[in-house]
Parts: sequence; C-alpha cells; structure tokens
Amino acid sequence: MVKKNSGNKYYLVGIKGVAMTAMAVYLKQKGMHVEGSDVEVKFQTDKILYEAGIKIKSGFTAANIDASKGVVISTGAHGGATNIESRQAQKLGLPFYMHGRFLGLETSFYRDVIAVSGCHGKTTTSAMTAFVLSAAGFDPSYAVGTAYINGLGPAGHFGHSKYFIAEADEYVTCPITDNTPRFHYLAPKTAVITNIEYDHPDIYPDLENVINAYIEFTRKMKPGGLLIACIDDPQVSQLLPRIDSARVITYGFSRRADFRIEKFYQSHGFQFAKITARNLTVSELMVKVPGKHNLLNALAAALICREYGLNWTSIKDKLKNFSGSSRRFELIFKGKKLSLYDDYAHHPTEIKATLNAARSLAGRRLLIVIFQPHTFSRTKRLLNSFASSFIEADKVLVADIFPSAREQPDPAVSSVLLTDEMNKYKRNARYVSGQKNALKYLTNILSEDSILITMGAGDLYTWHDNLISLIKKYDREL
Repeated sequence: MVKKNSGNKYYLVGIKGVAMTAMAVYLKQKGMHVEGSDVEVKFQTDKILYEAGIKIKSGFTAANIDASKGVVISTGAHGGATNIESRQAQKLGLPFYMHGRFLGLETSFYRDVIAVSGCHGKTTTSAMTAFVLSAAGFDPSYAVGTAYINGLGPAGHFGHSKYFIAEADEYVTCPITDNTPRFHYLAPKTAVITNIEYDHPDIYPDLENVINAYIEFTRKMKPGGLLIACIDDPQVSQLLPRIDSARVITYGFSRRADFRIEKFYQSHGFQFAKITARNLTVSELMVKVPGKHNLLNALAAALICREYGLNWTSIKDKLKNFSGSSRRFELIFKGKKLSLYDDYAHHPTEIKATLNAARSLAGRRLLIVIFQPHTFSRTKRLLNSFASSFIEADKVLVADIFPSAREQPDPAVSSVLLTDEMNKYKRNARYVSGQKNALKYLTNILSEDSILITMGAGDLYTWHDNLISLIKKYDREL
C-alpha cells in the first residue's frame, strides 16, 4: 500500500514511455501533483505531458529526489530499480514502486478491472474497449500502451466509475531486480488473451515459459471472472484446457469459436464482419481500421462491452467510429499522391498482419517500408521469421537495429545480415545506414501513388519531419 504520509505527490522516473505517460496523465486527472524525469530525446509523448502541465526534468540525478517527492514510480527501462533516482528514493525511504507493481496496486481499488493481454493486439483491443465504453457513458479509467487514442485523447484517463481498462504486459517488471511478469500484479474481473507467441528472448527461454506466464495470469483473476480468448491462436487453444479459475468465452474465425467471424468484406472505407454464435447471426460489426487482425481485436472488445451490459446494436454503432491510436497503422501525412504511415510492429507476426492490411489498402500502388529492428536479442532469435515477413512489401529499407537499454550490442547479428536474409525470400530489401542515406535512396525510388510506412518499436518517428518534407517536395514536382 502507498504510505499515508505520501500525500498527493508522484514522481515518475522515465516518464516519457507510453505506459508511464498514461499513468502520469491518469494521476494528474485524479488530482495528484505529478512530475518526473527522462532523457533529453524527442518522444511521441512530449506534447501530451506538456499539455497536461506535467514538469519533466532532463536526465537522471540523485539531486532530483528529496523527501518531498511523495511516491516514486519507475519504468523498467533506464536501469529500473537501479536507476540513480530509484536508488535515491529507496535510500530516503520514500514509497517506491516499479510501474507494473503500481498499476496492480492502483487497479486493486476498482471493482471491475478489464485486463487485455497478448503478444499482439492488446493495445488496439484496449483502446477499442475504452472508446466504446466511454461513448456509452461508462467513463472508465484506463491505461493503454500508446500515446493517443483517436477520439479520446491521451491513453491514460481517470474516470469516475468502477471500471479500469488496463493493457496487460507479459514483460518483466524490472529486468534487473524483479522478473515478475507485469500482468501478474493485476487481478482482473475480465481478461482477454488475443494470442501467445514467443517473444522477449532476453527474458523467456522458450515458448513454454511464455505460455506458463499466461496461465499464471489467468489464475490471478477474481473468482467467477471471465476470460475472453482467441481460439484461432494455437498457443491460446493449447492453454484453454489448463484454465481452472475463470469462465471462458472464445472468439475467432474458427468454427470452434463461441463467437465467430463467419464472413467479412470491405466497402466504403469500412470492414464489415458477420458475427455468429452457435450458427445464429448475432451482429454485424463495422470497423474503420484495416486488416483481419483488427476484426479480431474488434470482436474481443465487443465481447468485453457485451459482458458489461451493452447490446450488439449499441456496440456496433459506437465501434464503427473508432479510428485507431498512435503508432498502430497511423496516418502521419497524406500528400497529393503519397501517404506516410507509422506502425509499431516489431515482431514477425505483427509485421505480416500490418503489411497484409497495407496491401489491401494500397492495391497495386508501390508499398515502401522503412523497418527498424528492435533489440539484438529479438532480431537474432527470430532472424528467419523476420526475413520472411516482408513479402507483401515492394521495397524495404532496413535501418540499424534499435538496441534495448537492457542489452549489449551483439556482433553476431546486424541489419546487414537481416537484409541479406530478406533478399533470399524476395529481392526487395536494402540496408540504409542512417536517415540521410535512407532519404537519398527514397528520392530515387518514390513514384506516384506510393505508400510509405515506418515500422518498428524504436525511434523512426524522429524521421517523420524529413520524410514529410520529402513527400511535399515530390508533390511540388508533379
């Protein structure tokens, strides 16, 4: 529990990360005094924190922390609990929490906690749920792992209700001091598992360990809770017989699903999906965001909302207005002939899903991807899967690997090696050593009606200003 003498002051170490920013905004809206620190690098959350009136100290130093700071919350990055500011807070005896643990503590005061987990899709599913329940007047609190949710604003919100929607992350709380998966600190009444895949090789030695983490997550649920699970995913399907602590509803394209997407088609900027249960049609959903994976996300969100009393008609009417969130196939700029999108995809399955959606949108237009691999450990362990993930792209520019602060560079893997492997599947990849070289190459290959996508969990968003300038220059020359 937070100590009684901590008052209403909160200090967040590494405040610019999307999860930390969501928590900062939530606390600010709750009426708390919030400040924090982070590195002096451009982040997609800078504007959110500024507009919320949250002060940010540049860099980390023990001098930033004194007895007046109240509760100190730390990100798992920048050394986590071993960060100099985190250590100073603990030295002074201030209430100190890693973000994952604090999220679990904060949500424990809510009667209805909705936790959305999965290797892919948890952000969009959480955002869709927050959007629909907000539109229905529920005023839920939420903390989602993105910067903005279109139509709602910042991805953190303090609502005046009993509902809290939490994106549930399987990564560890602090890579150095606490290997507890973050979602193990949650005790949801309703939980979603969108899919389970092998990821985070720096933490999980194999897929079985990942599956076991999800099983333990379900055992943290409140008695009588509801688990909504995508039965299309082989790992989720394998997990279901081992669930002994919750009611289970399944969804997917599979005939085995309790709620099935039986037919779907695209028309006038929407995806339409016929939803059946026991071979009876129960609804048709309309979704603006592209891709089959987003139909699954929409159905999961719809089933959550249905659990809390919304009927299918109401869900459909509200969900059709959801237009996405930051870094999830986000339209950054639309020129006369060229468009720039950004996507957070950094796992082979996510890349394939995003590119399939992009191809359905692009048609025969040139589809150009700038990809920045995320972490040496993931790139090395999943090298072959990454290499075969870009078939739908016409051109792929591969930037240098974006390293995690938690790891050392590994000379056994590089973007040059990944580019060579990609070209074994389709000769569409080129290594680019930095933004300047990428822009020079793009100048030579851009053509009318191109779609350009920056992709990865690193810092390619810092390239956007120059990419927009390039598109504008191209437009002027048409």
